[in-house]
Amino acid sequence: MTDPAMSVTPYWEVTFDADGDVDGRQRNRLLAGVAERGVRDLIVFAHGWNSDRSGATSLYSRFFAPFPRLAPAARIGYVGVVWPSMRFSDEPVPDLPRSVVDGSARRPALDKDTRTALLETFPGRVTVVEQLARLLEERPAEESALEEFGRLARLLVEAVPPEPQALFAADTLVEGVPQDGPAMFAGPAAAVCEEFARALAAGLEVPSGAAGFTVPNPWDGAHELLRQATYYAMKRRAGTVGERGLGPLVGRLARAAPAVRVHLVGHSFGGRLVSFALRGLPEGVRAVKSVTLLQGAFSHYAFAARLPHDPRAGGALQGQQHRIDGPLVCCHSRHDTALGTVYPLASRMAGDARGAVGEPLVGKLLGAKWGAMGFGGVRAVPGTRACTLAEALAAPLPVSGCVNVDAAAVVRRGGPPSGAHSDIVHPELARVVLAAGRVR
Repeated sequence: MTDPAMSVTPYWEVTFDADGDVDGRQRNRLLAGVAERGVRDLIVFAHGWNSDRSGATSLYSRFFAPFPRLAPAARIGYVGVVWPSMRFSDEPVPDLPRSVVDGSARRPALDKDTRTALLETFPGRVTVVEQLARLLEERPAEESALEEFGRLARLLVEAVPPEPQALFAADTLVEGVPQDGPAMFAGPAAAVCEEFARALAAGLEVPSGAAGFTVPNPWDGAHELLRQATYYAMKRRAGTVGERGLGPLVGRLARAAPAVRVHLVGHSFGGRLVSFALRGLPEGVRAVKSVTLLQGAFSHYAFAARLPHDPRAGGALQGQQHRIDGPLVCCHSRHDTALGTVYPLASRMAGDARGAVGEPLVGKLLGAKWGAMGFGGVRAVPGTRACTLAEALAAPLPVSGCVNVDAAAVVRRGGPPSGAHSDIVHPELARVVLAAGRVR
């Protein structure tokens, strides 16, 4: 299959819905095409935050572009996974401090692009989205309005049993949290919004001489509550699509083309998606020869058999790295401030309604329960190897187990809205993918 926007061939696209159901025609084209084209190594890439197919295709085209030159003799096929995720188009640039003087401290009402993304990501919720937008625009003074906002935000993102997504919520929570949703919805919405507003204000840069600075309006926190609720829903959805969708598809591919070597690659929540695909592999399938996580936006303890803060519990994906007939390579960067600050805030507020104020977001939180895979690498998995990007490219990577690759040398900058988090289109990272799978 060819795509006018794609820089490599053969390329196939596979689209999944929110419950992990795959487009049947696309699946059949992939299964037939891999054998017909004589593909030996199939690289499957899953995007993270994205609002539409064109954005995903653009990412895949740019990331895949160096592969033919880097491995000219290899018989490579390429797959782009498209799944219904989104980001807020008005997010601040994580690498730049926000100033109370330039007006960016005040969270705006929902812009047109974000409204459209919400409607596309949560179909059937038109009325809910419009009510949320109206409340953010009007910012009523009554506390009851904030409580109504919280109720609507929960209604927007909730997955109700027996919907498949409801089965993938437990691992996004922590011990002691009710299983019907994150703790940010368990208490009074007004209090949670105030905590979010204070936490955001703590990160503002106040220029010397600035006058009239006051504690932010709780409605600034309401905007953040909606964003974090959406974030929580996308995290849950990535697990659903991975285990119920991509994992079984790889199993079918292994039956249709037994000699094909599959290499899974995921960015941000796409890293969570391809990791959960391991849990969805049919018994005995050993087709996955490598997994490469690029700035993975999920817990650094996901693969741990025992959690340091609770030895009775393990990560949601404990032991799943053994389903790979090769290594699990985690590329991480200290410059990814979206994962170093926003991710811990989201994770802590999902599991602790008391909020994040007074806790250092980088340091104590990251080193304990709340760290992200893409900021500090895989944690608490015995035998995990660590190396710099230069070291990973200079010598063969391990043939199995977890490997942390410090990619800060290239993952260090980017534009709105995600800063260094999306700075992954580099030939060096393409080389890591090839090295992880021993693709030559």
